[in-house]
Amino acid sequence: MPVRRIVPDLHADDPAAAEAFYSEVLGLTKAMDLGWVAAYSDPATPSAQIIVIRDDATAAVRPEVSIEVDDVDAVHAAALRADAEIVHPLTDEPWGVRRFFVRDPATGAVLNILQHR
Repeated sequence: MPVRRIVPDLHADDPAAAEAFYSEVLGLTKAMDLGWVAAYSDPATPSAQIIVIRDDATAAVRPEVSIEVDDVDAVHAAALRADAEIVHPLTDEPWGVRRFFVRDPATGAVLNILQHR
């Protein structure tokens, strides 16, 4: 089950301050903005990203890491076989991703497993 990229999900109550910091200090550009979540990337390496979340508009739990995979359904099936704790169901989101959240049993971290559609 190939992983395409792993992106940290940071949480901010002040999206404007986050945007100022990531653009002015690190030189990142805003690659996506849904109002409640924004992605900042390195213009030279677009896959190098940071996600900043205020509150997830579609899930009660905020993930700590997003992991983009080639086949989210296969990873979901593997998580179910492993009796992993699914904390947000497999969902097709309106912004073009299919995702679910699973808790890492070793760390307790919530992982957003997703595939772009």
